[in-house]
Amino acid sequence: MDLGISGRTALVTGGSTGLGLASAQALAAEGVRVALASRSAEKLAAAAATIDGEVANLTVDLGDPSGVDALVGDATAALGQIDILVLNGGGPPPGNFASTPADAYPTALQLNLLSMVALTKAFVPTMQERGWGRVVAITSAAVRQPMDTLILSNTARSGLTAFLKTTALEVAGDGVVVNTVQPGLHATDRLHQLYDDLDGVAASVPTGRLGDPGDFGRIVAFLCSESAKSIIGASLSVDSGAVKGLQ
Repeated sequence: MDLGISGRTALVTGGSTGLGLASAQALAAEGVRVALASRSAEKLAAAAATIDGEVANLTVDLGDPSGVDALVGDATAALGQIDILVLNGGGPPPGNFASTPADAYPTALQLNLLSMVALTKAFVPTMQERGWGRVVAITSAAVRQPMDTLILSNTARSGLTAFLKTTALEVAGDGVVVNTVQPGLHATDRLHQLYDDLDGVAASVPTGRLGDPGDFGRIVAFLCSESAKSIIGASLSVDSGAVKGLQ
């Protein structure tokens, strides 16, 4: 299936590993020119080696507001314009209500909410001017069903979902499509950091297996396609059936 996005450009944050990298790989496979953003230059170089075609590596710390401003300039210089924005960030430290101090929240909100708001504000207006754009945020199944010991992530990603849903309705008439994807348990390095027994984790979901990052990346790529132009403000669960609510 031709997604109709060959020749477009994409900035993927958190793009050096996991679901961000999988999304970048899927976009590149469709002929999209990709810029990867991450804190680690070493991980970026390794990630770029897995992607066909020219890749721009942009080292940035989205936990630092000044880093967001620098990323906007660097991405524009590397690609000329940003047609597709894939918003992804590493998860904040685990913790629950009792163990997480109040002063831990600003850092988590900057990384997983405020930096994403700033990037959306920076790139969407020019998408509106050109009459075409795609924004896809990788959030979490925790937006629908909060996860134990991940109170910081639950809070920040829920806020981002609300912001992008509101934005989606405002910019849809200008040809800019905004959606979020809510991953469940996928076979990524992040999951290895959170859980010791991955076989037990896999057994906890209806499919009995962890999600494939490659499959996830192709779902993100589809949401960036021409065929997805009528999918507006959706929050798509990709969680192997883990979330059991009706919505």
